Amino acid sequence: MNLFSQLLKPPINLLPQDGEANYHGVVFSAEDADYFLDYLTNHISWKNDAAIIFNKKITTKRKVAWYASQAFDYTYSRITRSALPWTPELLDLKHRVEAISGETFNSCLLNLYHSGDEGMAWHSDSERQLLQNGAIASVSLGAERQFIFKHKNTKATHASVLQHGSLLVMKGVTQTHWLHRLPPTKKINLPRINLTFRTVAKS
Repeated sequence: MNLFSQLLKPPINLLPQDGEANYHGVVFSAEDADYFLDYLTNHISWKNDAAIIFNKKITTKRKVAWYASQAFDYTYSRITRSALPWTPELLDLKHRVEAISGETFNSCLLNLYHSGDEGMAWHSDSERQLLQNGAIASVSLGAERQFIFKHKNTKATHASVLQHGSLLVMKGVTQTHWLHRLPPTKKINLPRINLTFRTVAKS
């Protein structure tokens, strides 16, 4: 625990039951958030995301990148990606997130949404490569977007707006009991970058 983390407000759990989705709010200064948004937009090795659906490869407008401490393979939507090594800026972000959250991470999946037209369907981050019940720290940069949770059994939903420079940490049994999505919207024309710091199980 450092002085910076002590000065931050306690996070708010966005979920009423069956998990923790701790929203820390804005944790980066406007200057830092703007800097990281510009850097990541222009210096990350972005590729259009892809998925295998009904045995057909679908390519999305949304772009992704996968970085890690080792060349971890990560498979989701039936597509396998091999991690690139950290850049100094990504390591800086990782260390800041770890200091605030009290968690440790060895990888990061980044998403670039060019506008509100691009979103993410219902899913849970429960791939077999990830540490079971491990924390996932989500940093939002750019356009403020609505983020929605849906309970897998009750179907109850809980929506929040994720701010520029904010941090959300999902942990515990959240991925077991909840789905989440980023719904598309015609009201937003600005880009958003989302970094999800994760832990790949080494066993």
